[in-house]
Amino acid sequence: MALSRVYLLRVALWGSAITSGPFVSRRLQLGCSGLVLGAPRSSKLHLSPKADVKSMISYVVTKTKVINEKYHRFLDRNFPRFYVLYTIFTKGLRMLWADAKKARRIKANMLKHNIKFHQLSYREMEHLRQFRRDVIKCLFLGIISIPPFANYLVFLLMYLFPRQLLIRHFWTPKQQADFLDIYHAVRKQSHPEILTCLERTIPVISDAGLRWHLTELCSKAQRGTQPAVNDILVLRECFSDHPLGMNHLQALQLKVLSQAMLLTPHLPPFLLRSRLKNHTTVIHQLDKALAKLGIGELTSQEVKSLMSTMKRNLNLP
Repeated sequence: MALSRVYLLRVALWGSAITSGPFVSRRLQLGCSGLVLGAPRSSKLHLSPKADVKSMISYVVTKTKVINEKYHRFLDRNFPRFYVLYTIFTKGLRMLWADAKKARRIKANMLKHNIKFHQLSYREMEHLRQFRRDVIKCLFLGIISIPPFANYLVFLLMYLFPRQLLIRHFWTPKQQADFLDIYHAVRKQSHPEILTCLERTIPVISDAGLRWHLTELCSKAQRGTQPAVNDILVLRECFSDHPLGMNHLQALQLKVLSQAMLLTPHLPPFLLRSRLKNHTTVIHQLDKALAKLGIGELTSQEVKSLMSTMKRNLNLP
C-alpha cells in the first residue's frame, strides 16, 4: 500500500513537470493533497467526551426510572400488602433525607450568622427539635441491631411496636392519626394524678392566700373550667420555689409530670428532673417563637401536632 502511494506521487510529480498548464497543475496539487493527507473529514459534528458522559448518565437514569416503574407495578399487582410497606419505607427514607438536609442548612446558617437556638423562627426551632428526636430513635435501632441476627428481631419489633420504635415518616396515614390520638389520651389520663399531687401540696403552703388560690385552681380544673391567666400567675411564687419548684418536686411528682410530658417515667429522679428542665425550657422557647409567628399562621396539622405531642393548649380564634 505504501509503495503504491509512493508510485502515484512520483507519477503526479512527473506529470506536473511535463504539463505546466494551470488546470492540470491545480488538479495534481489536489491529488497530491488527497494522497498525502487522506480523505476529507466528514461534515458531521462529534460530541465532546463530557457531553458523551452526560448523555450516558441521562440514558441510564431514564432506563432506571422505567425499570423502577415496572417493578412498582409488579409489586402492586402481585404483592399488594408488601407494596404498601415498601412504598412507606421508600417515602420515609426520602423524607428523612430531606429533613437531614434542611437541618444541615439551618445549622450552617446558625454557625454563619452566630444565631442561637432560641433565636430561630418557630418552624426552624421545631424542625431541629423533632429531627433530633428522630435521630435518637434511629440510633437506638442501629445499636440494638449490632449483635448477630438481631436485625431479624428488630424488624419484628418495629412491626409490632411502630409507635415506640419508628419515626413518623414510616407511619401510615392512619397510624399517624391514631398515634396522635393515643398521645392525647395518655396526656389526658395523667391530669387527675397531677391534680391529686397539687391537692396534697396545698397544706404544705404557708401563705393562706396562696393556699386559697391553689384550691380554687384545682376546683376549676376538676369542673372542666379553663382557668384564667391571672389565676395561674398569682401562684408563680409556689411554682418557682418551695413546694412546687422544679428543684423541690418529689419522685412521684416527677414521674407524673414526665408522663404528662410524654417522657419516660422509668428513670432515676435526678434524670427525670434534668429532662423536665430541658423539656420545659424548649417549650418556653417554642412558645416565644410561636407568639412572634402568630397562631393563625399554623396549618391544621401543625396545630394538631402541637396540641398532641407538645402538651399545650392553644387559645384559637
